[in-house]
Amino acid sequence: MLTRLASGECTVSELAEPLPMSLAAASKHIKVLEKSGLVRRSIRWRTHVCSLNPAPLAAAQKWLSFYEIFWNERFDALEELFRAKKKKKKQ
Repeated sequence: MLTRLASGECTVSELAEPLPMSLAAASKHIKVLEKSGLVRRSIRWRTHVCSLNPAPLAAAQKWLSFYEIFWNERFDALEELFRAKKKKKKQ
């Protein structure tokens, strides 16, 4: 749903259409996304229109990028450990 909303506004029906779930299930999912602040829903006449709010995603990306260097170092160490173990098995 978020990927679809990145292209522009959609109605709840448009968001639910390609997904293997009922309209009611899609609406519940959208409510969760609204509560998280990722989606805004407005009502135009009788149609519910959703739009993406990218601010929470940007905050998450900022937090993740801060820790990325630490994760990369740990993954590099893990890779080195696996290579050493594989090399030892071959001997």
